[in-house]
Amino acid sequence: MGPGRAAGWADAVQAARVVAAAAGVQLFVRPGAAAPWHPGRCAELVVDGVGGERIVGYAGELHPRVCAALELPPRTSVMELDVDALPAAPVPVGPRISTFPPVFLDLAFVVPDDVTASHVESLVRGGAGELFEAVRLFDVYAGPPVPAGSRSLAYSLVLRAPDRTLTAADVARVREGILAVVEMQGITLRSGD
Repeated sequence: MGPGRAAGWADAVQAARVVAAAAGVQLFVRPGAAAPWHPGRCAELVVDGVGGERIVGYAGELHPRVCAALELPPRTSVMELDVDALPAAPVPVGPRISTFPPVFLDLAFVVPDDVTASHVESLVRGGAGELFEAVRLFDVYAGPPVPAGSRSLAYSLVLRAPDRTLTAADVARVREGILAVVEMQGITLRSGD
């Protein structure tokens, strides 16, 4: 880790940015001049909003006389942020969740070593169609019986319809759609799957 270092004005500015980011707001920094900060070592914290930009705080080094009066170490750095002045963050909207049960489908593919797992995952997503909900790589294997120069990548898929319980025929169509897409890329289903 190494030795520690004294915090400075940049740390005060970063602390303000972290608070604003948690509220979903981006701060802009520009030189400022306000008491009790040291002239030339003060930054205005600004947001763009409806009606133009607005100063929502300050950060930087306190004036030496302020540090002395409050018995603070020289070059003490602080930030002041009016969180009430920050623009309201948009309310996030969660995904629609189906009340119908999921179907879990595991597929393992024999993949050439030069093909990335993320590429195979994108092929699986594309082939699964509208019933796709999630995919996760859960196993990577190289060795017999997988041919040299290839590896086995096993994925677990979650399938779900928003309006009904899936049938075996629905799952079979998704499986065939995935196989059609991956086979065009020279990727095969691992035998026994």
